[in-house]
Parts: sequence; structure tokens; C-alpha cells
Amino acid sequence: MKFHRMGRDSITFTGCVVALLAFAAGMAAADDWPQWGGPRRDIVWREKNIVRTLPTKGLLPRVWSTPIGEGYSGPAVANGRVYVMDRIRAAGNERVLCLDAADGNILWKHAWRAQYTVDYPAGPRMTPLVDGDRLYTIGTMGDMFCFQADSGKILWRKNFVDDFGTQIPTWGMVASPLVEGDQLITLVGGSNKGLVISFDKHTGKELWRALEDSEPGYCPPMLFTLGGTPQVIIWHPHAVSSLNPANGETYWEIPWPIKAGLCVPAPRQIGNRLFLTAFYNGPMMIEVGPGGKTAKIAWKGKSNSEQRTDGLHSIMPTPWVNEKNIYGVCSYGQLRCLDVQTGERQWETLAATGEGRWWNAFLIPHEDRFFIHNEQGDLIIAELSPAGYKELSRAKLVDPTRKVMDRMTIWSHPAFAMQSVFARNDKELVRVDLSAK
Repeated sequence: MKFHRMGRDSITFTGCVVALLAFAAGMAAADDWPQWGGPRRDIVWREKNIVRTLPTKGLLPRVWSTPIGEGYSGPAVANGRVYVMDRIRAAGNERVLCLDAADGNILWKHAWRAQYTVDYPAGPRMTPLVDGDRLYTIGTMGDMFCFQADSGKILWRKNFVDDFGTQIPTWGMVASPLVEGDQLITLVGGSNKGLVISFDKHTGKELWRALEDSEPGYCPPMLFTLGGTPQVIIWHPHAVSSLNPANGETYWEIPWPIKAGLCVPAPRQIGNRLFLTAFYNGPMMIEVGPGGKTAKIAWKGKSNSEQRTDGLHSIMPTPWVNEKNIYGVCSYGQLRCLDVQTGERQWETLAATGEGRWWNAFLIPHEDRFFIHNEQGDLIIAELSPAGYKELSRAKLVDPTRKVMDRMTIWSHPAFAMQSVFARNDKELVRVDLSAK
């Protein structure tokens, strides 16, 4: 083996290579948030080198702020771009916007007419979905688009009402589709077993349809492996249904009529069990049998009242479940901890939220703590454990801009990507750097 002394130029070159490799490693460590729920659709933030304490108790310093219109749609972040939907009420238009994640400049936008017939007509609800070089969006009134993500070119589109006979539900179309291989599996609520339709994600061609229910609900389709069998879980206003992702065949179904069709929070998996929670109907734990083709109710809450609650009655936020406990926000703002085996309440607190009907806060696990974004626009870092709630830090992320009952709210889920949080209200979309210095 021969060794060679490196000259100054070689040292300089080597230094550049090391610097480039370090930069690339840093870039690789930065995750995207390309859809509702993040990269794995489970609402967990896995990036490293994130602050332990927020830098202020006041308004968090922004990397940028960009004016946008009203809406409930949370942002998606992928490939250095941010995608969000809004509504320009005066023009009667919905829009999708693509922004540069570095500086917030709008790169492209597309608008379409949308005549609202829904309650809470404050704009689109769905979080955009980025899959490779394509962007998928669904407007409140069922206008679905597939765009070229970098240019905004329309590749294909559908209108649920015209194409499938959808009856738009009370609060509009909400659920983000599920990408599974070459499929885009979507809640449609169409006629002729068109509750769920699988499209070829490249062409928009219908591949299969499943379930007869004219009420699509608001819960996103979820893919889980239960009993060793991959299955798409559809929670709709009349049942929890398990489908074969290849052809839409029903594996099992648990009837569960949901008052007002308010099936919103996503199911949570723990082993071969699924936990669900509804505003009026409360919680339910489903146990899937060996092989994944059968299921039964393991336990249910005892209350069908939004006020006299014993378990967890969530209106919007998806709870967090681990091997021992369930953490979630109940119907009047109570942050609660339940025993995962029985559903018995361990504790509750209003420290992270406030008290009032439909009070909302989103829980985002990160390492050994949670980031909590409540409807007052606060960002909180807290520890949640069987022992209780321990707040570590709190600051203002965005101002609440929408009045609900007697309070101002923000009901849009933020995105956590590029060691930052991206959040919106009815006036602006912001990026806040949360990297550890």
C-alpha cells in the first residue's frame, strides 16, 4: 500500500468535499411534510436538532410571512416548496398557492369558481398532498385537481358532483387522499358504491370503488397493517370499514352510526387495535383478529353526550396513542389522558387550551415531548405522561382570526418541516425557524 502526501490544493479540495458532504447530510436530515399528517401520515415530527425551549413568550420571529386568503387548509411542504389552499370570497374563487419555502414568494397559483353551499364557508379544508412531482388538491365543493407540482400545470381533474353524483356534506369535502402505489384512494361520497374511489394517480382513471354511503364524512383514508394484512381503514358516518387496498373488497366492518356525521379525527393504531373518537359518540377501541379479516369492539365509551363525557369526545384533533395511554382533546377543550386498555380517564387539564364548545388543539409528538398548537394560535412545548401535563414553553405562532361563538380561533393544522413550523390563519402563511442553534 502506498501513501501520498497531499498538497495545499488537495487539502482545499478535501475540505470542500467534507463541507459538501456535511451540507448534504444536513439536507438529508431535514424532512418534508408533504401531506396531512406528515411523511408517514401519522402526525409525528421526527426531525433532529429542534429547540427545547421557544425563544420568546411573545410572537415568534418569522423567517417570512406571506399574505393569503381565508381557509382551513393546512400547508404541505415538499421539495423546497409550500402548498396551501385559500378562498377569495369577493371573487367567489378557491385557489391553490405554491410558495418558495426559503422566502415565501408565490411561485404559481391557480383559481377556480366555487359556489359554497356549506356551513362555515371560510375556505378550503383539505391539506394539499405532494407525491413526487405531482400535487393533489380537493376543494370544499368537490373540485379535485392533479397538478404538476413545480409549474402548476393541470394534469387531470374531477368534479365530484358532476362526475359521481356526490352530495356535498354539511361542512364540505375535507379528507386528504391516500397514495398507495399508483393509486390515489379518495373519499368521494358518490352514487353506486362510490363512497371511496381509487384513481390511477397518473391519469385519473377510476380503478375501483367501494362502499354504499352518500355521506363521506371528514376522516382521511388510512393504511394500516393489522393481523399481518395491509388494509385501508375508512371511518364514515355509518361504520368503520376495512378494505383490500388492491381492489376495494371489504375485509370487515363495525357499524357505528355517528351523530351529525362528525367522523373527523383519524384512527390511531396500537398493535392490532384501532382507536377512534367522535364529538358526540365518544371513544371506541376496535380489535382486529389474526389474519386481519375480522374485527370486534374491545371497548367503548359510555356517553353519547358532548357535555357529560367519560372518555374522549374529540371534534377535530387526532389523539396520540401509545402502549399505555391515549392523549387527546375532548369536546370542551379538556386535554385528557385515558388508559389504553380500558378507556378509563387518568387525568384532564385546561392548561393547554381553554374551555368552550368545539375547543381545539393539535398534538404533535416530537422525541420525548409534544408540540401543541391550540386554536388561540399558541405553540406550546409540553411533556404528557401518565403523571400529568407539564408545560415547558409557550409562545404565539399566529393570531386567531376566525370568530366561533364568543372567541377567536385558528383551526388549521401546521406543518413541521425543514426544522421549522409553517402555519396559517385567514390573513397570512408564516414560517418560523425552530432549529436548535
